[in-house]
Amino acid sequence: MVLILLILASVGGYSLGQRKVTIEKGKYLPEVKIERSLPVDKESIDFQLFWDVWDKLQVSYLNRKDLDSKKMVYGAISGMVASLGDPYTVFLPPTENKDAKADLRGDFEGVGIQIGYNKDQQISVIAPIGGTPADKAGIKTGDVILQIIDDVRKIDKKTDGLTLPQAVEFIRGPKGSVVKLLIQREKAEKPLEFSLKRETIVVKSVELKFENKNGKDIAVLKLSRFGERTYEEWQAAVDEIKNKEANNKNSFAGVILDLRNNPGGFLQGSVFIGSEFLSASPAGGSSGVVVQQDRGADGKETYSVVRKGKLLNEPLIVLVNGGSASASEIVAGALQEAKRGRLVGEKTFGKGTVQEAQDLPGGGGLHITVARWLLSSGKSIDKEGVNPDVEVKIDEKNTDQTKDIQLDKAIDLLVI
Repeated sequence: MVLILLILASVGGYSLGQRKVTIEKGKYLPEVKIERSLPVDKESIDFQLFWDVWDKLQVSYLNRKDLDSKKMVYGAISGMVASLGDPYTVFLPPTENKDAKADLRGDFEGVGIQIGYNKDQQISVIAPIGGTPADKAGIKTGDVILQIIDDVRKIDKKTDGLTLPQAVEFIRGPKGSVVKLLIQREKAEKPLEFSLKRETIVVKSVELKFENKNGKDIAVLKLSRFGERTYEEWQAAVDEIKNKEANNKNSFAGVILDLRNNPGGFLQGSVFIGSEFLSASPAGGSSGVVVQQDRGADGKETYSVVRKGKLLNEPLIVLVNGGSASASEIVAGALQEAKRGRLVGEKTFGKGTVQEAQDLPGGGGLHITVARWLLSSGKSIDKEGVNPDVEVKIDEKNTDQTKDIQLDKAIDLLVI
């Protein structure tokens, strides 16, 4: 995404050059004369090539009306960030930054899929959101998005070379409009095309239901992301569980924490959730450690239990799958390493880096990879993921969508 933290203080927080432009129209092409100066501490940097290209475009490009200085600056900044080769360090123009914040709030207009990069750096579906157009159409975790088509907006983009924010921008759009996705599914002979009508997607981050088997009550606590609304929603759900347990103490079997298809979110959220189940560490112990960050030369930072949780002793099973990423992997791994609960399902996604989100003047944003996630043991999950204690794979050939064999297994483990 863009090449040079550039020219306008209102874009990147830097003033790298002041420009005086005079245009003298010639008979065929305008002659552009530009005077530029750099701050003293930037004079050793050679920006001449950038300006040479800028000038040649201004003078010679056929469709002069398409020369949008703001887009060119955003494009330059995006390219500079992309040159680092880290798909999670990105510059977000104002619209994309607004969309990213909407994700964490849990409301947006789109089709209801969470996307990320697979191990081959392809833009893939981390998880469809239940009840949304993507979910109803049959889009699945692991589907690779090859192409995005929106006839009304005149978008026809192959995803090779797109950043995640760019893909999100193209997939999202006004409620009622249509976007087509060309999908490559594992073991499918040819790509599949899905035509999806966008809707307003409002997703709670926490959902609670109770299951009963053999006269035993099981609380199934579904956490879909670590967002802005998570704290309030989570505490309300936990209070409901405690009330249920108090009123039915002899029949309460335990808690299932469902982290399947949870793409992550705020670091503080993972520490908050982990603290619900983990006691503070005894002297010299590590059971109270939720997560560590490896900041390279700056060393490691440890995040331990921050509060007294309400679910410290209840029997616990944690559901995970390939859509469990980032903060959800940390919570699952922390509970597993502390032997607080058993993991059931499939290996997690393996997104093991931490991004710091910074707002920029003008509405843009910059997400910078600042650290690696480490479990309490010091193990990194990046590209490795977390393995379940009890593996239960979903059979793609199973057409009975009413059965959840992973949840059924978790219930069986609690109700002996």
